[in-house]
Amino acid sequence: MKIPFQLLLVALLLASVASPVPAQTPAPWSDELVDHIAGSWKLGGQVMAREAHHEVEAEWVLDHQFLRIHEKTAGDAPAAEHRYEAIWFLGYDAVSERYVLHLFDLFGARFSETLGYGTREGNAIRFVFEYPDGPFHTTFRWVPTKDSWEWTMEQKNKDGKWTNFADLTLTRTPR
Repeated sequence: MKIPFQLLLVALLLASVASPVPAQTPAPWSDELVDHIAGSWKLGGQVMAREAHHEVEAEWVLDHQFLRIHEKTAGDAPAAEHRYEAIWFLGYDAVSERYVLHLFDLFGARFSETLGYGTREGNAIRFVFEYPDGPFHTTFRWVPTKDSWEWTMEQKNKDGKWTNFADLTLTRTPR
């Protein structure tokens, strides 16, 4: 049986369209500033005018595409301290040329999966989160002379003025 040329051409075209094209895996992301966050840290300072004592572990994950930052209330924190736990995924969007920070925390799916976009200035990355009740800023600032990080957070109050939400320092934990 002879197959008409047009039918053969259509069959070949359909076969090529139906064949899955392997996804291009991006090269591992490298950022000399973000590399300094990897490791074990003690976080201390003020959150909403209350003392905060947290433990932070940061490691590269997902083929070096994200830095996972796991933050939780320290085991030795005072009993009066509010418990907190969060996982942050810090990445970089090369197309929009900005950092991306995914936050998941213990407040649950309705309130806690948030996305911030950041830009770098020197040793600092400033993220902007757009919440329903207004914008929120988180800034990570590397202090190389102290081998530490400063995390500051601010939010707009109901009058539209920026107010301090948190002022924190990460100090490296010896391994």
